[in-house]
Amino acid sequence: MNRADLAEMLNQQTTACEPAKAALLGGGDFVIWDGIVPGQQLASIYAARHRRARKRGTKTLALSATVDILTQHSTAPLRIGCIFTPDRTWAFMLFLTEDARVILACTGVRKTD
Repeated sequence: MNRADLAEMLNQQTTACEPAKAALLGGGDFVIWDGIVPGQQLASIYAARHRRARKRGTKTLALSATVDILTQHSTAPLRIGCIFTPDRTWAFMLFLTEDARVILACTGVRKTD
């Protein structure tokens, strides 16, 4: 997948899509990993990450909405991707359909020093 195709898929799935798209178009690194993960497993993992982020005060974007979307797609096999801001202060996790043609959700997490 190329940068332009990925940018085109980042719409308004969550509020993290716009800053993820800006990071991508601003030259940030990105990857879409091979393999699939069950939606139910991702929903559980990201629900736990959401709890930890709130407890630690880690800044996130659309993590709660992403957990909701992953829960709605719990029976689907999903593909994962990531976009980093050029300065690597933010990582945006992408959750795509198995064929990687549609982004279902996007969340951002600010890296801590």
